[in-house]
Amino acid sequence: MIEESGTVVAVDGDFAWIESERKSTCGACAVRKGCGTSAIARVLGQRRTRLRVVNRIDAGVGDEVVVGISESGLVRGSLAVYAAPLAGLFVGALAGNLLANSELVTVAAALAGFIAALMWLKRFSRVTEKDAAFQPVVLRVQIPVVASHRVAVSDGL
Repeated sequence: MIEESGTVVAVDGDFAWIESERKSTCGACAVRKGCGTSAIARVLGQRRTRLRVVNRIDAGVGDEVVVGISESGLVRGSLAVYAAPLAGLFVGALAGNLLANSELVTVAAALAGFIAALMWLKRFSRVTEKDAAFQPVVLRVQIPVVASHRVAVSDGL
């Protein structure tokens, strides 16, 4: 389970809107000065991100929560989002080229394959909209850490 913390800013039925600060791990990397990701993180800064998550524990507005998503759901969802349009594009182009050895037909078939893949992706997202395997969920409310007051004890010297 991949976890991130954030603050509930709104509740909408079974969902909560969580706001969290985007983090970069570039500070701990040895090659951060020569890395493109580090440069992008410096330019964009530490922005806050809003995320709609499944709220099964009835977290309220203002609660500090831990949000999680399963690794397998993240990988499968990412694969669907990135691979399906590319596969549709390539399969369409290949089919168009095999049907007619014309560049115009190949481009039109590639575009049709791409659009078909996007339509499939829209249906896929509707099916997985409330599936906890593909959606981030509120795991628990974080208990605020109370600052402890230490009392100095004199040893009598």
